[in-house]
Amino acid sequence: MSVNRVTTRTVPEELGGVRTPLRGRDVELAFIEARLDALDRGEGGIIRVEGPAGIGRSRILAEAATAARRRGTRVFEGAAGPDERFAPLGPLLEGVLAGEEPLLGAQRLRDLTTTPGQRFWLLQELGDRLREAARRGPLFVVLDDLQWCDDLTLLTFHTLAAGLSSHPILWLVAVRAGSVPPGVRTTLDRIRQAGAHGLVLGALEDRAIARITEDVLGAPPDPDVLRLANRAEGFPQLLVELLGSLREEAVTIENGTARLLEGPPAPRQLPSVVRRLDQLSDEARELVRTAAAVGGTVTAALLAELLGRSSAALITAVRESLDADLLAESGDRLTFRHDLIREAVEAGLPLPLRQALSRQALSRQALSRQVAGLPPGRAPADVTEARGAAPGDAAEADRLRTEAAELAGTAPGAAAELSLKALELTAVDAPGRPRVIAEAIPLLWQTGRAARARELGATALAAGGLEPEDEALIRLALARLAVQFDFSEAVRQARAGVALPGASRTVRGRLLAMLAVGLSMSGEHAAAEQVAAEAWETAAAVGDRTAEATLTTVRSAASFHRMDLAESYRQAERSAALADALGVSTSLWVPEALWYALLSNTTGRTAEALAVAEEGIRITREQGRTAATRMWLMTRTRILLETGRLSDARADAEAASPTTDDPGPGNLADVTLRYVMLRVALHTGDRKTAEAYAVEARRMRSDGAPVVRHFGTWMLALMADYEGRPDRAMAELDAVMTSPAADRPAYAGLIDPADAPVLVRMALRAGAHERAAQAVATAEKRAVLNPDLPFLAATAAHARGLLDNDLAPLVRAVRLYEDCPRPLARASALEDAGRKLATTRRPEAVPYFETALSLYARSGAERDVARVRRRLRAAGVRRRPSAAGLSETWTELTAAELRVVRLVARGLTNQQTAERLSLSPHTVSSHLRRAFTKLDITSRTELTRLVQRRDHGR
Repeated sequence: MSVNRVTTRTVPEELGGVRTPLRGRDVELAFIEARLDALDRGEGGIIRVEGPAGIGRSRILAEAATAARRRGTRVFEGAAGPDERFAPLGPLLEGVLAGEEPLLGAQRLRDLTTTPGQRFWLLQELGDRLREAARRGPLFVVLDDLQWCDDLTLLTFHTLAAGLSSHPILWLVAVRAGSVPPGVRTTLDRIRQAGAHGLVLGALEDRAIARITEDVLGAPPDPDVLRLANRAEGFPQLLVELLGSLREEAVTIENGTARLLEGPPAPRQLPSVVRRLDQLSDEARELVRTAAAVGGTVTAALLAELLGRSSAALITAVRESLDADLLAESGDRLTFRHDLIREAVEAGLPLPLRQALSRQALSRQALSRQVAGLPPGRAPADVTEARGAAPGDAAEADRLRTEAAELAGTAPGAAAELSLKALELTAVDAPGRPRVIAEAIPLLWQTGRAARARELGATALAAGGLEPEDEALIRLALARLAVQFDFSEAVRQARAGVALPGASRTVRGRLLAMLAVGLSMSGEHAAAEQVAAEAWETAAAVGDRTAEATLTTVRSAASFHRMDLAESYRQAERSAALADALGVSTSLWVPEALWYALLSNTTGRTAEALAVAEEGIRITREQGRTAATRMWLMTRTRILLETGRLSDARADAEAASPTTDDPGPGNLADVTLRYVMLRVALHTGDRKTAEAYAVEARRMRSDGAPVVRHFGTWMLALMADYEGRPDRAMAELDAVMTSPAADRPAYAGLIDPADAPVLVRMALRAGAHERAAQAVATAEKRAVLNPDLPFLAATAAHARGLLDNDLAPLVRAVRLYEDCPRPLARASALEDAGRKLATTRRPEAVPYFETALSLYARSGAERDVARVRRRLRAAGVRRRPSAAGLSETWTELTAAELRVVRLVARGLTNQQTAERLSLSPHTVSSHLRRAFTKLDITSRTELTRLVQRRDHGR
């Protein structure tokens, strides 16, 4: 192994070897300067810089190293690459032994690296050399691309950073955001626990984008150039390379302003993309180029077919493409990490090859899906044929729009590409251009390109001069997009569209329906019902079944708010059936069945709710509907939480986590996965995670949507109660309890009916007897209004037993919960009944506690398990009670994690394991990552050996 290798890494934001000024990172640089000030005072530490490829991690590290050198600080710089996984300690040794001022004793260290069996002494020697150097002055050690480091480098870094923490050594490490190897994740967790400071690099803000554009082009940009620059979505490397590729040929300086010579330029090759392609194997390079020619998201099966290989034969090439940050996983599909990357790869392909590959791909997609509505023998239009068409070819654009509409229901990825090409062929001033934009927005959103979709709509609205019908259609599309991310924005766009004079009755009716949905999801129930009444009249007048499906969902939500759950369920069932009959591509809220699944679970139909959610996830994955898949995953997190599958709920929440491409705060994520992650953290005693989501809850409390504020408030109340501050919990709830009755949550501020006993217990601890009585009254009213739902009767009896300190209702609640698929709620009632019995009839309390313990343990609720064990000890039970559902030989793992571990140890891939357990590959990866961390292993080989030893005694 050579440790004198000199890397020629290209720092992002370089153009032609000249580095542009660093823009938009003032906060991050100020923080690093502050840490360098502390280093000068003798204080060491660790800084972790995290962000996706091309966001500027390496540039931040380079600027930090320059700043340290200006101070006279000794700097060591190392960097890893994909090949470093096979060169133990290479990246770290590169930093300390190469460069202008290597460590003393460099030759001794080099000898140790090449001598077998000397790694222990190498670690000791390296620590001694760094310690000795630090005595002579502060050290700044920079390590880039931690995700590529081998296990020995990771172990050495963590060990040295911990062992030398009292010395003036500042470690600055950078790691790619997202999925990283288990060993890297373990190292990150360890340095975080050791007090490492985190810097997460996000997309650049508009001002920084404009400044960089001016730096590269030599003049302030006009709006057209700035819109083009915004296609980089705030990624500085892509931005600089995109502008650099256009500077000589496509941009001119007129009157001190940078302008485009003509319309939007054709896609260009980008240097960073070319470099990454060149570093790939021939097989991986061919795979990436084929994916670019197909466009949008693509399955591995389709790529295998196009390349004439089996799917299994592509495993190495796919992994290589993912590791190179060219492709990314999107459910069970592959997509490019950025549209500009795909376009840059595609630009390097000859036109005939692009045409042939795209024609073949679309034809095979049509054949495999049996696209509805196409005559036999007719293949979808060849998008690449249109690439030879000239801008302004209206006939070709219309043909592409027709084909996109036909494909939208079953192949939205291909439809989105067709729609975008139609837009390229439509002149900027063409009367039909706004309609093409309105058609493209939902297709882009559904296939995971929400930011691009919103940019299209916002640009069209900002340009002005739209006909009322065209503006209404664009606002309708933007309102549909915003429902997932920003409830208030959905309301704003729909309301603006409704106010337009001159729009057709059909479009106005759909805008009214969308406005009613937005208001309902926001929690403005009275306003939603008022708007829905007008929308019903309009929909009936024009016979619009799509609007009817959406409005039936609003009617269901209104019944739910009035606590009429039977009627609510009936309307939700009808809404889901209507939407299904119409087809998801025409639905205003994709899909109405989401609400039906949630309501099925609330009314005790949990098996049906999970089946609906899993079918939704499967279908939307097959169709490449990224947005809908994420919405289904978010929905399933709530169902899994409430059915006591905490580990699975957490894994789904992680798989559906918001991305940097999400436009808006992510309101649907607020009321699903963020809420779920906090509840799981509270049940498992994960204080750090709970505190992180409490920060999100404080943001949610000031959101424009009442429902988001209510969720945030309840989350903060739960957190305060967890911290032993019931008075603070009650204070948090004051705003909800005093909000206008028309928009107050149906459950007095609660998210789930099962939380009525939680609120009563919380209020009694705070001495707020009146608040507790109010919660009981609400729970009992809800149970009376819905006599066919034993779950609601159980929560009411449980709450009443706590308020009156009466054993009889608590025992009744335990009995009623037996027929309900809510193990955590049942365990809570058992625990409360046992607690009451323990005061006078201690032996009778033990079976209640033991059953509660078993239910908690099966759910993975470690904090609740510990609490009940304390109650058992207080009741005189000295033996360690068995925890049903947990293995005595795998005490570190939850039942869900153990199921995954045992299948993986048998040689199954993540995809095969997911299929076997009816989970998503992301969920399997999450379980596996947590298992690796808990078991302190870093490879599947180690896992297999461990399973063989523990399960089979080998």
